[in-house]
Amino acid sequence: MEKNERLENMAKVARQRSNIYGLLAVIYREEATAALLRQIKDHQLQGALSNLGVHLKGEFLNVPEEKLIEDLAVEYARLFLGPGKHISPHESVHLREEEGGGLLCGKATVRVKEFIESSGFEYKSDYSGMPDHISVELEFMQDLAKREARAWEDKDNVGALYWLKTEWKFIEEHLLRWVPLFCDKVMKDAELSFYREITRLTKSFIEFDSTPLFACML
Repeated sequence: MEKNERLENMAKVARQRSNIYGLLAVIYREEATAALLRQIKDHQLQGALSNLGVHLKGEFLNVPEEKLIEDLAVEYARLFLGPGKHISPHESVHLREEEGGGLLCGKATVRVKEFIESSGFEYKSDYSGMPDHISVELEFMQDLAKREARAWEDKDNVGALYWLKTEWKFIEEHLLRWVPLFCDKVMKDAELSFYREITRLTKSFIEFDSTPLFACML
């Protein structure tokens, strides 16, 4: 494979990874909107999700849009918001106490904040939550992979490897430490196939993406 073709392939993979992280970030950020549902139901995206092992059942594909939005909003609130027992989508809650976790907005939250802000990441202008929310961490990965892709496209191998290493470091130090556990809990408690399948994808994708791809290029 020629060098230019190899760089193009690396950029393409980074773009694809960025898109997956971006989609997952949107799904976890808030209740599903009509625009999001239409995007997911798009034939091309359905094919891509199927290739990733996501198989949404009839309750997602056949229920009228208005009812589906309502059902998913109820499910989202029950799973992630409460009131009552729910599964917090924050890293700090799922880590052990000796890792700085166990409390919302604890030491683990500070570590995430320092990591992402030191990389130049900017929060959404309308975001008022905490930096260790799963949607923020996934959006951060989306941003890193996008920067990596641009570097490959510019033939900036040093820059691309820097961003790729940063991605792997964040996965190893943060995502892998809590997201698989979070996903297992959601898969167990979810009543609708949508969040069950999305969390299954999230877990498998992060575990797959944890492989330090840059190692083979050094």
